[in-house]
Amino acid sequence: MKIRIIAGAVMAVLALAGLAIISTYVGTADARALDDQEPREVYLVTAPIPQGTPVQEFDELIALHTVPAAVVPEGALDTLDGQDGKVAGVDLQPGEQLLDSRLVDPEALEEPGTVPVPKGLQEVTIQLDAPRVVGGQLSAGDTVGVFVSFEGEEQREAKTAQDLHKILVTSVQGAPTAPAPTDGTEGSPESDAPAVPESSMLVTLAVNADTAEKVVYASEFGRVWLSLESEDAEENDNGATRGDFE
Repeated sequence: MKIRIIAGAVMAVLALAGLAIISTYVGTADARALDDQEPREVYLVTAPIPQGTPVQEFDELIALHTVPAAVVPEGALDTLDGQDGKVAGVDLQPGEQLLDSRLVDPEALEEPGTVPVPKGLQEVTIQLDAPRVVGGQLSAGDTVGVFVSFEGEEQREAKTAQDLHKILVTSVQGAPTAPAPTDGTEGSPESDAPAVPESSMLVTLAVNADTAEKVVYASEFGRVWLSLESEDAEENDNGATRGDFE
């Protein structure tokens, strides 16, 4: 019985030794094979990276690995130098190589006709008839002044005032439509006239929390007009009504 146990133990030791020798040989062979294939270091994604993630947040989500040059596509990255300010242009999955073509400027992810929201601000949308939106000619990226008219009630006089200045427009939905030619032909002088606004438009503004409350209150209980207000436009100092839009 003891002999069998000793024999079994010896066989187990020999098996482990053989496995170690084989593993060492295979590892050495793999290293030799890799050397023959001109190995390169590239970044591999090690955890999911959602679209829009800034490059500066990639540290724990990628790692350098050595792979044969034959499997390295054009644009594969082994450094993040020169990628500052960029973000993931698509969702990146574990195991894939990090390519420079998948890193883009944040503006590239913005929908057409929109501008990025400045850090710390939020967006609020109001619906207005086109004549109240600078004749319907307002565009994302413009800055506007907000005028509000309140009807007189409970011993309060009717008044219009501007309390909000140079508010950034991040999106405008609903566009003016060109008038139809009056003579029924294409290319007539009338068809080249400026577009005429019709129906309502949705204007999205980038504001802080206090301003968002004012905009919503004004839209709910007053009548809002927007002016196209450049950075150097003069601001009034007449104050506002209804307790600064309450």
